[in-house]
Amino acid sequence: MTRGAALLTDHYEFTMLDAALQAGTAHRDCVFEVFARRLPADRAYFVNAGTGRLLGLIEAFRFGDEDLDHLAARAIVSPATRDWLSGYHFSGDMDGYAEGEVFLPGSPLLTVRSDFATGVLLETLLLSVLNHDVAVASAASRMWVQAEGRPLIEMGSRRTHEEAAVAAARAAWIAGFASTSNTAAGHRYGVPTAGTAAHAFTLLHDTEEEAFAAQVAALGTSTTLLVDTYDTLGGVRRAIAIAGTRLGAVRLDSGNLGELAHATRDLLDSVGATETRIVATSDLDEYKIAELRSAPIDIFGVGTSVVSGSGHPAAGLVYKLVEVDGRPVAKVASGGKFSVGGWKLAHRRIGADGVAIAELVRTAGVPAHPPADLPDHPHGSGGAAAGDERPLVVPLIRDGERVYEEDLQVARDRHAASVAELPERARALRASEPALPLLRT
Repeated sequence: MTRGAALLTDHYEFTMLDAALQAGTAHRDCVFEVFARRLPADRAYFVNAGTGRLLGLIEAFRFGDEDLDHLAARAIVSPATRDWLSGYHFSGDMDGYAEGEVFLPGSPLLTVRSDFATGVLLETLLLSVLNHDVAVASAASRMWVQAEGRPLIEMGSRRTHEEAAVAAARAAWIAGFASTSNTAAGHRYGVPTAGTAAHAFTLLHDTEEEAFAAQVAALGTSTTLLVDTYDTLGGVRRAIAIAGTRLGAVRLDSGNLGELAHATRDLLDSVGATETRIVATSDLDEYKIAELRSAPIDIFGVGTSVVSGSGHPAAGLVYKLVEVDGRPVAKVASGGKFSVGGWKLAHRRIGADGVAIAELVRTAGVPAHPPADLPDHPHGSGGAAAGDERPLVVPLIRDGERVYEEDLQVARDRHAASVAELPERARALRASEPALPLLRT
């Protein structure tokens, strides 16, 4: 059990729970929905990630004696609510978009069906996990599109919280990155890891040649040598002098990367190191990757912009009550903070040419229980047939038991197929509208 999972909850969730239990309304049948209201600037779509992590945390969402004592000692909950929490576990149903799937503002990304008390406690945890992982995956997807098939390494561990770094590596891999520098992500999730050396390793040695010789002696000539500690082209020459023309790669981490890549490629080719690859790093994002596409760069390393900062603006996901005892409910307010009542299912309409046309979100006529033919894994690694409607919502939990479990490679393949299915304009660097119209029926 993950220690403390149940306290990854905002105080006001307990306030609502306590008041609802005392009022006798806590056990009304409810439907909660996670959705985004709008896209960040220049974005045409979101990418779902984090669902698998979330389900593991929900399984661990139990209140131990230490948790309960903390809540009671600070009068966060009443004695009666403390007793109720002692037996808490999520016992309802949950559906949602599968990991790797593209989704839009207004899409029913995740739906929780339970009584109010059971469902309201999950709000903070759901949003904490999904807002983070969706933001990373959505940013990573844009970088993957701009890289046009060249591998991307996620290198942001030193720019974020230590656990966020692991989650970010997982999300970026789903969205197309080839590897991560984070070894915990490799251990927990099987994400391929990669890494060589920092400038500190070069500075440790009396000369650059000594540093390169030590690295090659330890790792072999397939390694990647960081060549810009002193003079970049001089570093390239010294790298080849030490490792020979079978050197795996050189890494450029500063300066005008485009110009240096061309000069480096010319130099490598001139001495016969035609198979030595060029890795470019240094505060890259999707815009800089797009600018560097014409340069002879083989691999991009991305750090800060995929794990934090302007590179991955918040997804803005919210968790709203949309149905009570079978009756749709909705928030109606100014300022764009809307919700649409009722439990919803979503499909993607595919045109005769195999390109997606619209996202269909249906509320009318939805039965009181999940349809028997709700698919386990829509899309998989392929797409819907031309002229078809592809279901987007999959069962995640039934009667408190997890039913969604898949290898991350399936989610990774789903992402590639889902993005390929979108109209070309959706992959533009500066999108002016969502990838697809969202139609409510």
